[in-house]
Amino acid sequence: MRDLHDRMAPRLAELTGEIVAGCASDVPFYRGLPAEVLDGPVRESVGTVLGLLLRMLRDEETLRPGDLTWVVELSARRARDHVPLEAALAAYLIGARTWWRTLSAVAAPAELPAAGALLLDGLAGMMPAVVVAHLQAQEDLRGESARARRELLAALLHGQPFHVVAALAQDVRVEVGQRHTVLLVRFAPRPPDRLVQVALDAHAGTPVLADHAAGIVLLPDGVTAASMAAGLGEALSSTVLAAAAAADTPAGIPAAAAEAREVMDLVTRIGRTSGVYRLDDVLVEYQLSRPGPGLQRLAAKLDPLRGHPYLLDTLRSFVAHGHNRRQTALDLHIHRNTLDYRLHRITTMTGLDPAVPEHSRLLDAALTAAALHDRPPQAGAG
Repeated sequence: MRDLHDRMAPRLAELTGEIVAGCASDVPFYRGLPAEVLDGPVRESVGTVLGLLLRMLRDEETLRPGDLTWVVELSARRARDHVPLEAALAAYLIGARTWWRTLSAVAAPAELPAAGALLLDGLAGMMPAVVVAHLQAQEDLRGESARARRELLAALLHGQPFHVVAALAQDVRVEVGQRHTVLLVRFAPRPPDRLVQVALDAHAGTPVLADHAAGIVLLPDGVTAASMAAGLGEALSSTVLAAAAAADTPAGIPAAAAEAREVMDLVTRIGRTSGVYRLDDVLVEYQLSRPGPGLQRLAAKLDPLRGHPYLLDTLRSFVAHGHNRRQTALDLHIHRNTLDYRLHRITTMTGLDPAVPEHSRLLDAALTAAALHDRPPQAGAG
């Protein structure tokens, strides 16, 4: 087919221009590109692929491994330029249609079957290579973006200077505002990190900085911790336990993160399994968690109950239900008379009556102190 090659070769520049124009006309992505991009990288890619088709005509053979290497490299470049895969595939089809129309005009009827077979063979080799290269490049870009986001978050958490933060933010196209909420999140069960990131970005409507290994998220101003936790729980079908702290400026993010960690540690130690907590929600527990003889003496108020875990369970439920005997009995699946008997035993053993407000406050504080103490009473079924 060398004669057909010689007839097609002078038309290569004209074909390239026609295909570029067709892409700009028929494919929305290319339609939005500036002229210098169409005349530069796009024209280069089209010319390279047409050169391969022309070489196939000359040598009357399908693509070589080296040819596919060029196709893969071009596709990876376009993917790194954020060309959508569907736009790249559409460009190849426009090119194939234009090439075939020109071939049909210059080829003898007897030459068309072989020329058409070569075109189909070329497409059969190029299209899978384009898809694989594009998807791999996109995956690499996502990985690079995720690493850059983590670097930006680490810089903010460690109080790096503004110029460092600004440069990193520009690289990942994330706007760092003044106010943020630091959110520590625990899931049960834990979803895959990628799904968590997708849910974060979708709920916020903007890329959200997150370190999934540490479970720390930086919410932009306008996105509340409560709404984000609810959105994550619904989207990921998980129970969400979260601790939140506000930062009025980027410089305040490290302190907010430290506060959120303390709150998360506290609510975990006292047995909370879901909800969003700030320091104001657990001020009493926070103060009781401070080390000292007072904490130990409070926890010791429950020492008489150590060998009776069912009494500890009863006391916890009674306090949790606001001293409502009916709800406590339902929660423990016991009769009201059984509950009264257990409460009487608690009073006898500790000297503190849960029905007396002053004693009740002390027992409530003792339960918290026991949960925070190094050696809390062990409760079980009873």
